[in-house]
Amino acid sequence: MGLFSFRPAALPDPAKALPGRETPILSTGMHHVLGTLLLPPFPEGHEQAYFGMGCFWGAEKQFWSLSGVGTTAVGYAGGYTPNPTYEEVCTGMTGHAEVVLIDFDPAVIGYASLLQQFFEGHDPTQGMRQGNDTGTQYRSIILTTSSRQAEEAHRMCDTYAATLHSHGYGDITTAIAPLSTFYYAEAYHQQYLHTHPDGYCGHGGTGISCPIGTGISHSDSH
Repeated sequence: MGLFSFRPAALPDPAKALPGRETPILSTGMHHVLGTLLLPPFPEGHEQAYFGMGCFWGAEKQFWSLSGVGTTAVGYAGGYTPNPTYEEVCTGMTGHAEVVLIDFDPAVIGYASLLQQFFEGHDPTQGMRQGNDTGTQYRSIILTTSSRQAEEAHRMCDTYAATLHSHGYGDITTAIAPLSTFYYAEAYHQQYLHTHPDGYCGHGGTGISCPIGTGISHSDSH
């Protein structure tokens, strides 16, 4: 988001990561658009998806208007530092990516549809950057909560990789890993492009459609 000039190109050694803190940065909050709770407990039967795709302001906005989405929130995940601040994440010494949480009703919208939005909403071939935003916090990452999510993510990633290759793009650099812990970002980051309609959003996809067929049924993704 242009606030810091140093942008690391590699993840830090876990032993050298910033220590963080025990106290969560955000302990409560309501969604500015949907009017739903940002933090658990989420409705029974819902699932959660976690995606990093560059600046989390624009990433979150891509999901909150989708039918079947109960709430969205932004935060940090995929790294080492507990309860980091935004400034700490920007140093590159937490290992975290900027991530959006999507709480969704799988009876209304499937995980595959969210994956399709994820892949089409950014360029997943750019490594430790997204557009003009460079650094490890902007890397493309899918953090899964079940073996079924992981299987579906890998399958769709492979399918989209073939599609991108056919259009001259390089390899997809999206990391797919189990979620360890999602740390909520500061309150002012939540639904930022709603509270700041003229705010920065550096997102841009490839313009190439991601095939949604994964071979996994709607019920299998639970």
